[in-house]
Amino acid sequence: MRRWPILAALLLGGAPPAAAETPVDLELVLAVDVSGSMDADEHALQRQGYVAAFRHAEVIGAVRSGPFGRIAVTYVEWAGPGAQAVVLPWALIDDAGGAAAFAAALSQAPLARIRGTSISGALRFTAPLFDGNGFEGTRRVIDVSGDGPNNAGAPVVPARDAALARGITVNGLPIALKSAGAWSLAGPELAAYYRDCVTGGPGSFVLPVSEPDQLAEAIRQKLVLEIAGLPPRAIPVVATAAAAAGGTDCLIGERLRRGWEREP
Repeated sequence: MRRWPILAALLLGGAPPAAAETPVDLELVLAVDVSGSMDADEHALQRQGYVAAFRHAEVIGAVRSGPFGRIAVTYVEWAGPGAQAVVLPWALIDDAGGAAAFAAALSQAPLARIRGTSISGALRFTAPLFDGNGFEGTRRVIDVSGDGPNNAGAPVVPARDAALARGITVNGLPIALKSAGAWSLAGPELAAYYRDCVTGGPGSFVLPVSEPDQLAEAIRQKLVLEIAGLPPRAIPVVATAAAAAGGTDCLIGERLRRGWEREP
């Protein structure tokens, strides 16, 4: 009998009632760089950092601290312009068990290494993932990690600004674990690039990492800040492309790549 209202609506030309979206404190996309500029050990270290973070009591406490006491999260890997993949689909985390299940699934997923660094591609791929995902968050955040500037695909600033126009905050985890190569930037330069060209939105921040033994702690700290909605204790960022006027070249990655490709 309970199917009758839906059947009647279909017979009368109407649509069945839409399923209610689950309210959460945060919808979080973890957009993780798997480009070839990071070696296998660095990829494994980054993955292990996320696995450990979702098993940590501090992250569970942040999840439980919100008004709803739950978040929705998905894990995406990205590299070149057309190289993005949802490794773990949207999952509800509302207790230690849910977080542990997410961590376990992530630990078992295969590691990928793909050429190219297209932050713009990552943002264009991840921004629509919030649509129709079954959740309605008080906040929406894309968390981008990476070890270099955008050097392939479309420029990063328009992609970042399009995400901001959707009401999405973009945070950054620039990773500089080794000396800058021909296509990359030194640690402070990469942090400034992420600050001015990649991140933005209310409460957005950049948390740079320069040593391997800092990575797991930085990932955990970043997640706690994002999940609890705490004031950032990292590098503050400006929400619009106007920050680029401060001197950061938001096309530096493209210029470095063209220069490297011209070398004999």
